[in-house]
Amino acid sequence: MNIRNLLLSTSIAATSVWSSQALAATEIEFWHAFTGRLGDLVAEQVETFNNSQSDYKVTASHKGNYSETLNAGIAAFRADEQPHLLMVFEVGTATMMAAKGAVKPVHEVMAAAGADFDQDAYIGSVKGYYTTTDGQMLSLPFNSSTPVLWVNRDALSAAGIDPDTDLSTWEKVGEVLDKLKAAGHECPLTTAWQSWIHLENFSAYHDTPFATKDNGFAGTDTELSFNSPLQVKHIQTMGDWAKDGKFIYAGRRNEGGANFRAGECALFTESSAGYAGISSEAEFDFAVRPLPYWSGSDGAPQNTIIGGASLWVMEGHDDDAYKAVAEFLNFLSSTDIQAKWHQDTGYLPITAAAGDKTKADGFYDKNPGTDIAVIQMTAKEPTANSKGLRLGSFDQIRGIIDEELEAVWSGDKDAQAALDSAVDRGNKLLRRFEQANP
Repeated sequence: MNIRNLLLSTSIAATSVWSSQALAATEIEFWHAFTGRLGDLVAEQVETFNNSQSDYKVTASHKGNYSETLNAGIAAFRADEQPHLLMVFEVGTATMMAAKGAVKPVHEVMAAAGADFDQDAYIGSVKGYYTTTDGQMLSLPFNSSTPVLWVNRDALSAAGIDPDTDLSTWEKVGEVLDKLKAAGHECPLTTAWQSWIHLENFSAYHDTPFATKDNGFAGTDTELSFNSPLQVKHIQTMGDWAKDGKFIYAGRRNEGGANFRAGECALFTESSAGYAGISSEAEFDFAVRPLPYWSGSDGAPQNTIIGGASLWVMEGHDDDAYKAVAEFLNFLSSTDIQAKWHQDTGYLPITAAAGDKTKADGFYDKNPGTDIAVIQMTAKEPTANSKGLRLGSFDQIRGIIDEELEAVWSGDKDAQAALDSAVDRGNKLLRRFEQANP
């Protein structure tokens, strides 16, 4: 090869390398806690975003359950190996807020990227959980759900019960459980996420404080208060049902979901997001009803509160990466993507526009009951008792609550003793958190 050709080939090679570098997409990492059907739907969202443009590429990774994903994110930050986006369940909100230097507030990310970002577009009862007292969004709501009552209509019919019977109150639920038990049904009622549904949401739905200081929103010097007479009454009633074989406890998370989807249980209190699994697996006629409440309780039903998770932006990355993050978050919030996510999963639409589109699409008409979660969350303006919970060390506090509730279900403790103990033990953790985060 002569000198002229050698220089020409070298120049072409150099230009090719430079062009590939210039055109390389900015890559960001997204760590989440989803498997199964929900994991598939997240992968679909990421693929849709990546295929919609060539400037950015998102890589999604499953890091275990909610607690494990949070812990993985914390460990990665300490090792300076943090992802750009971390899914954190709602009880980890106070922990993330206290993680000074670890997170970059969403409103700052969007502003710096010059993104078109309207915080007022998000549903208030969802947005409020993840914003400061002056309304600045800290993390982006992603998978927000609320508990509902799932009904195996075939099981009710088999027990001689009208599948459309009124189940709006716990008194009426108790009557149906009596009939199911008398008919020989082995699992009249089960639940998922017992603390979230039967204490946290129960309290909000009955406009009763779970903790002082507006459930922690007004300060870290909060104290737990979920041992009031109404809360004790509910837990004791469930304990009595457990003793009689009318309430079957399956586990602390969503172990009961498998029993319900298999057709073994007649009634099931679970997240609205149970829709993804139930609609794809159940081989029986099912329905979704509002979460029951105790009649005669002042303010009930108020509104339920959200569960699920939000996406936190981690510190330690460059401006190009944060522009990619802003683009991806806006994509996830877009009306078409949010409406599809809501319809596929049962999670709440995080924007009013996505809810409106779902209604206009006729989805609620074709799938009766799928709008119940939205109605439960938006029918009434949230109060200080029903805005949500913002408590330090809440994941550990939930573990304490689970332990004490299990003592009630097994008959080892009555509800008053168990809830008093949970409050006392939980308050000790709150004091440690307060001292560590003055």
